[in-house]
Amino acid sequence: MTDANNNLRSGPRPGLDNCFDPVLLAVMANRMESVCREMTNTMLLAARSSVIGMARDFSCAVITSENEILAVAEGFPIHVWGMNIQTKSMADLHPDFKEGDAFLHNDPYLGNTHAADHTIIVPVFVGGEFFFSVGVKAHQADIGNSMPTTYMAPASDVYHEGALIFPCVQVQEDYRDNDDIIRMCRRRIRVPEQWYGDYLAAVGAARIGERSLKKFVEKYGAQTVRDFVREWLDYSERRCMDAIRKLPKGQLQGQQTHDPMAPWVPEGIPVSLTIDIDPDAGTVTVDLRDNIDCIPAGLNLTESTSTMSAAQGVLTCLGEDLPPNSGSLRRIKVLLRENCVVGIPKFPHSCSVATTNLTDLIVNVTQSAFAELGDGYGYAHGNYCNSAAAGVASGTDWRRDGEAYINQMFMMGGGGGASANCDGMHYLFVPVAAGLLYRDSIEINEQRFPIKVDSMKITTDSMGHGRRRGGPATRVVMGPRHDKMSILHVCNGLASAPKGVRGGSGSKFGGNVKIAKDGTETKYPAVMVCELEAGEKLRADDQGGGGYGDPLDREVARVLNDVAERYVTRETARDVYGVVIAGAVADDSLTVDVPATDKLRAEMRA
Repeated sequence: MTDANNNLRSGPRPGLDNCFDPVLLAVMANRMESVCREMTNTMLLAARSSVIGMARDFSCAVITSENEILAVAEGFPIHVWGMNIQTKSMADLHPDFKEGDAFLHNDPYLGNTHAADHTIIVPVFVGGEFFFSVGVKAHQADIGNSMPTTYMAPASDVYHEGALIFPCVQVQEDYRDNDDIIRMCRRRIRVPEQWYGDYLAAVGAARIGERSLKKFVEKYGAQTVRDFVREWLDYSERRCMDAIRKLPKGQLQGQQTHDPMAPWVPEGIPVSLTIDIDPDAGTVTVDLRDNIDCIPAGLNLTESTSTMSAAQGVLTCLGEDLPPNSGSLRRIKVLLRENCVVGIPKFPHSCSVATTNLTDLIVNVTQSAFAELGDGYGYAHGNYCNSAAAGVASGTDWRRDGEAYINQMFMMGGGGGASANCDGMHYLFVPVAAGLLYRDSIEINEQRFPIKVDSMKITTDSMGHGRRRGGPATRVVMGPRHDKMSILHVCNGLASAPKGVRGGSGSKFGGNVKIAKDGTETKYPAVMVCELEAGEKLRADDQGGGGYGDPLDREVARVLNDVAERYVTRETARDVYGVVIAGAVADDSLTVDVPATDKLRAEMRA
């Protein structure tokens, strides 16, 4: 059994409610977040790869000396929680760690997310006392896999995967690089200069965090900082308990199946969970143990990704502005078992795709299960079609004398699931991204890499419908400009679609289609290796989000606006929402035929 913090607590220590000045608590907490933002800005300005510097696929965190997450700012939930397990492994493997050390950690069996997320961990000392660790986790464009991709679904085990894995390896001592480690990476990684630039950015960000935390302790004093850490986490726990106590008591169920992937999982991967809500104890327990064993493919989750995808789904549904730290997560218990596809992986099973796909299903199933509590609770499913517009493109660039390139693209959109009060967001990407990823700039991608994007657009009628509709899907059409380009990707949502809740409908399927020079179309399965010659195109469709509630309860003004914005057609407005619209989009003359709408809705309700 584990909880979201990997450190189950019985509750806040008594007698602490009024022991720390609340104004000072808020000031110091905000300063902690500022430290994370300093590190974040450093990464954005200094990173060399597009996946980090443009798409922002990285996260920064401050972790306490007792291995609890203290501050994360805008870090991805799937990234930042689990860093506390990584810092524990630093202490276990390097008990004599000291000031000036830095560690490279990407081991999925020791708390990391997946091998593609290189984490730099730096311990912070003040006056010889260990106070904090800072973590900078960044998704690499290449990590030495046997194929040019960081998401290797066909990997039968970690050896087939082929990634360089560093189980919390010391990469700096006395602020100087371990050149042996650097040479290993530069030799095995296909884009060594790009990786090294990202490595320097991550180390630089971590050192800036270290410097700022030293100043923090020097300003407030060691004892005040110790008291702050204790009270901030305990305060966060109390806040989470208060939010849980507002929920009805109950047990919820949820399930969804990942697309089949022949020959590895020809029947798909069923994911089920049970949620126990105990308002009296102030706890929510998510049980993931009743799922299949690890599979001979790269979709197995890690301890951190299993735990945090479930915890993220719970936190989203609590409806409170909870501090994002381990204190809030003390009240969320996630039950895992070893050798489970959504649990604790058994070495050497591959976890190459541990940050998407099954994690997205867990987030969605958790959030939608809460809708069983009644209207006002939970969310519909968001996009889980990680379309080929988020694949790894590789090849050679004729503009640079045949130099090799690899780019993890982030050009898809993906619609968010609707809630009781809000339509789904337009650019969710996938649920574990929590809406924090930035979409690639087409113009910058075309400058950096020899690709051409023909179009990127929202697809009409792609979302689920309801009182609140899901966010729309996105279609991207792209191909090589000159030389052959390979796109490797693992997808979901080709045979399953995001579900609606409380009477809302689900969205449409996604899909990836190769368009030959003569216009012939070839559909790709969930696991794809697409080879594109000049003149050939790849069309990638992700999914919209599911709807929430009865579509006939949607305000007619919202339906009119959806038609005007081309999110839905007037046919859908009539047939699904019961809204009759006259006029034309072209001349901005759309209006609602109120008598016809009232009559149609009455007939549809009857």
